[in-house]
Amino acid sequence: MAWDPEQYARFRAERAQPFHDLAALVQARAGLRVVDLGCGPGELTRQLHDGLAATATLGLDSSPEMLAKAATHAGGGVRFERADIAAWRAEAQYDLVFSNAALHWLPDHRALFARLRAALAPGGQLAVQMPANFDHPSHVTAFEVAREEPFRSAMGGYERDWPVLAPEAYAVLLHELGFQRQHVRLQVYLHLLDRRDDVVEWVKGSLLTDYQARLSTELFERFLARYRECLLPRLADVHPHPFPFKRLLLWAQS
Repeated sequence: MAWDPEQYARFRAERAQPFHDLAALVQARAGLRVVDLGCGPGELTRQLHDGLAATATLGLDSSPEMLAKAATHAGGGVRFERADIAAWRAEAQYDLVFSNAALHWLPDHRALFARLRAALAPGGQLAVQMPANFDHPSHVTAFEVAREEPFRSAMGGYERDWPVLAPEAYAVLLHELGFQRQHVRLQVYLHLLDRRDDVVEWVKGSLLTDYQARLSTELFERFLARYRECLLPRLADVHPHPFPFKRLLLWAQS
């Protein structure tokens, strides 16, 4: 999947707030060894490392474009590597497995979280933030347009799966995986955008990249035009435009 760091960063402050809320759940202690799954452009990985005064932090991402940006934040105990986090298995144990807005792209969360649990040292912490906004018109409209022709055929019938579980399911799953302490919450962030058209710009940097990677440039432009045509009438034409965005924040300690 091709990521555009500049497009993703258009709403830097809004996207960063959930990271800071998640990081606030982590309990700092001396000598933390941290892995950040889906580190993106690396700026927040650097902040996590410095804020925790960690000994070593490894940021993993599959996007060369994101890692090129992340390289500017390396050093002083922080390093970045290219890796597919869907297949990642830890070669060492970590005191903190951290992931901000990445795991919702991956399937089978029961098996996924079991792998993450296995990557933790005794007493280690897991901290995960994931979007849970799949029922908002911004997402529903994308799913609907993807089922239309010529997009459906061009993508081989592909439909975006949404693997994120209900909050209570994660609470039970974390318990079953042997975590002794946990914090699970669904939080709604209300983003005030200049206008409703900015919702399109928001998802162009995240959700719509999934379709962009599967369509030719010409077809994706048509997809985007159709998406805009269908979405905007479903959104209130007010200034500023309130864009509610649900996210799951999970923290657990073994």
